Amino acid sequence: MPSDYTFPSDMSNVVELNFLLMGTAEKDKIKAPSKKIIFVEDLPEDEAAKSGMVEPPGLTNLGNTCYLNSVTQCLKSTPGLTNVLSQYSGQNPMMLGLKHTLASLQSSTRAVQPYSLVSSTKSSYPQFAQTNAQGHPMQCDAEEYLSCLLDTAARDPDRQLSSVIKGMFAIEFEETLSLSSHTTEKSESESSVKHDSGMKLVCNIQGYSSENNVSEVSQGIKLSMGGTITKHSEKLGRDAEFTREAKISKLPPVLVVQFGRFYWKLTPNSMDHQGVKCKVMKPVGFSETLDLYNFCKEDIQSKIRILREANAKEEEERVTKKLKNEEIIKKDDQDHDMEGEDVDAELKAALAMSMQVEHEQVQDNLPEGFMGCYELFAVVTHKGRDADGGHYMGWVKADTGGDENAATDDDWFVFDDDEVSPCKLEDIVKLKGGGDWHMSYLNFYRAKKGM
Repeated sequence: MPSDYTFPSDMSNVVELNFLLMGTAEKDKIKAPSKKIIFVEDLPEDEAAKSGMVEPPGLTNLGNTCYLNSVTQCLKSTPGLTNVLSQYSGQNPMMLGLKHTLASLQSSTRAVQPYSLVSSTKSSYPQFAQTNAQGHPMQCDAEEYLSCLLDTAARDPDRQLSSVIKGMFAIEFEETLSLSSHTTEKSESESSVKHDSGMKLVCNIQGYSSENNVSEVSQGIKLSMGGTITKHSEKLGRDAEFTREAKISKLPPVLVVQFGRFYWKLTPNSMDHQGVKCKVMKPVGFSETLDLYNFCKEDIQSKIRILREANAKEEEERVTKKLKNEEIIKKDDQDHDMEGEDVDAELKAALAMSMQVEHEQVQDNLPEGFMGCYELFAVVTHKGRDADGGHYMGWVKADTGGDENAATDDDWFVFDDDEVSPCKLEDIVKLKGGGDWHMSYLNFYRAKKGM
């Protein structure tokens, strides 16, 4: 207010102003919080890492080790693996290196340097220690590293670790070989059945013919589990063409699908007459859910079919009861409370009765209510046209840590070595290939309850 300002002598024309003073009356004195507020910045590093309120740490690239970093980030999110490795008491350097690296990722908010895992991998498998003419480490194959890692764990003398790894990843197959129908000797029939096992499914994406064109992951899996081979026929006494058909006889809790991006191309006209490793760039789509029903043996399909039919019936009953309840409410609003309660009670009783019906589970090592479907939780991608170069990254679904509000099914993280960024599910399904951007090479799925 100016120093020479004077108030008017007649205050009757002055507008009345009301002021609201913000504050707290003495009788309502401010009280300290009953529970001390702790900020994530004040937590010890290991507690902050486990709080779920900070981004997970990355892994430092120690010289073309992106293949190792990307796979390790996916294994970190594999259900139960970190826990069993924390109890590992064996002496295998590679397993000890993996144990130490996963433990560091669990308790750190900063990028972890996987020295022990890299050095033990190179000493256990010399192909990962190769260098180029300049002495720099060469790029290695992420799938080859994963296979070596799982094979080492499955053969470890520590029975707890080996049995868990086999029970977690192993897939069992029944393969039937039948003499092809277009064989000249129409009256001859010959078939054989053998059993095999592995740690992954392969999505064959090199089917370029009209009947074998692959544009989606299920088509590629079907192609890899069938086909024809030439072998000696005991009945014909010569080599003949046999039709091969494989079916899954035992499903794994954790499923790995390898996209057949890389292949060896013979180069007979080159100076060395050997060949060159090439990459298939064509797009192959996938979604968040993978249904393996059609790839299973009939006995597994039968169990899954019963569960699916029961689930569909329960859903139909639930919807019918709900619609009936809504009709009653509309028909007689006055009796809504009484009738609505009766219908709700009837609905709950029907659902409870349906839940009491026991259906045979598909397998003991799969979740209760498993119906043949798997949900995607991690992806290893490769970027670049050079099969012996390029760059690998890991894409992992966000871990809620038991807190349903911590993340949603749409939240993911992308691990570019030590750089970590949030992303969404829509970014993941775009990793199908077809260009110079990152494309899926290894997909990690876990068995899910229901459809």
